[in-house]
Amino acid sequence: MSQESGLKTFRDMNGLWENYNVEDVASIDGWRRDPYLVLDFYNQRRKQLFEVNPNAGHFGIANLEKWFNVTVITQNVDDLHERAGSSNVLHLHGELRKVRSTFDENLVYTLDGWELKMGDKCEQGSQLRPHIVWFGEAVPAFYEAIPIIENADIIVVVGTSMVVYPAAGLVHYAQPETPVFVIDPNRPEVKLKNVIYIDEKASVGVEILKQKLEKLK
Repeated sequence: MSQESGLKTFRDMNGLWENYNVEDVASIDGWRRDPYLVLDFYNQRRKQLFEVNPNAGHFGIANLEKWFNVTVITQNVDDLHERAGSSNVLHLHGELRKVRSTFDENLVYTLDGWELKMGDKCEQGSQLRPHIVWFGEAVPAFYEAIPIIENADIIVVVGTSMVVYPAAGLVHYAQPETPVFVIDPNRPEVKLKNVIYIDEKASVGVEILKQKLEKLK
């Protein structure tokens, strides 16, 4: 979804992200081995986030709120959906602009600026870490997402490989008759019967989606 804004994805980098091994910067073991490396990695991602803007796909999804009750469930950790105007966004894998306590995961703060340093602590005195769900950690928001999918009249999947679990399994909570639109030029396989493929990138595909939804109304 955010690739067209200039943000790279894990699958683009074949297991590397900006020349970093994913296990070194996106796992609890990596954090324990070298927290300075992890902090630097996310500081650079956060700094980059301040330099990019939402693309037409983000704005198109936000615009759908004029006609539909839209909930965005995203694997992305950026805030581009919010900046485009989407009012109801659930982040499965955390949020880049937020940090949390290493002692109490319920102590979450919005970072002022892009840099988090060793020695930056929560109100209880423990080191702050990126508010990101790393590999091997639980995905609490997944359970918030399930009833949203179960009760959805329309489901739209945009720009995901459908190979990262548990997020990829969410579509299987859809009701059997619910139409599922998949926007991606790579056409990821979705094993449901009511799938409509739009083989375009997000900026183009969301506009095509809008036209198709107008026919459903």
